[in-house]
Amino acid sequence: MKIIQITDIHLTTPSQTILGHDPNINFTRALEHIEENHADAEAVVITGDLSDWGDKPDYERLRSHIENFCVPIHLVIGNHDDRPNFLAVFPGTADKNGFVQKSFPILDGHGIIIDTWGPASHAGHFCSQRANWLDRQLSEFDDPVYLFMHHNPVPTHLKPADQIMLLDVRHLEGAIVPHREKIRHIFFGHCHRPIAGSFHGIPVSSIRGTNHAAWSDFNEEKMLLAADLPQSYGVIVVEGPSVTVHMVEFGYEGAVHVQGLPDYATWDREEMMR
Repeated sequence: MKIIQITDIHLTTPSQTILGHDPNINFTRALEHIEENHADAEAVVITGDLSDWGDKPDYERLRSHIENFCVPIHLVIGNHDDRPNFLAVFPGTADKNGFVQKSFPILDGHGIIIDTWGPASHAGHFCSQRANWLDRQLSEFDDPVYLFMHHNPVPTHLKPADQIMLLDVRHLEGAIVPHREKIRHIFFGHCHRPIAGSFHGIPVSSIRGTNHAAWSDFNEEKMLLAADLPQSYGVIVVEGPSVTVHMVEFGYEGAVHVQGLPDYATWDREEMMR
């Protein structure tokens, strides 16, 4: 089973750029690259920051991009989004309490999208209502579950970034810890950098987004930093007991070198060009 993770697309008014990059063009390039290389995927999940300012026209433009895509696309909202504007364009994505949360069947179980958005905040929020919904969903499923969210539930140990991680971690813990044996992986966005680790023993990971990338400086105390690294999306492959996550840097424009065959016998010290 293959799932594609796209994150932090930050759509904005056409022709406007973010840190010199055009998010609309880069999102289109990501979709084209996925359609060309991963049309066999089970689903695509976009893990938040769909719009840069939460403007309704951004969501309308997003809808036009994804409504006829070759693979089903599921949407998560992030801190740059606006839930009311999003739901005005995608009304069928809300649960009974008005949060952007849902489950969807996949070949190896179920995917679950959870809503960590809070008004006027870049940090993540997850209230008891959302946690109760998640607990009920997890209680219904006996097969493997894959969670998709925007904010990171684990610290990055980068001080500015950790001020805007998921703040209400205890509510998430209360919902998932009793069910952690069935949760195979948690995928998140928000951090604009590749991160891997675990949360209460559950593997977690994040990838770089389709527009601008973060830079990790563990000495920086106040400012969030960015760098011109290649735009990326994730390819998740589930096979038996294994979950493998690749970050595909579709925005890379440099050379790709042939290093050689994996067969050890073909590696010759005198002739191998390094």
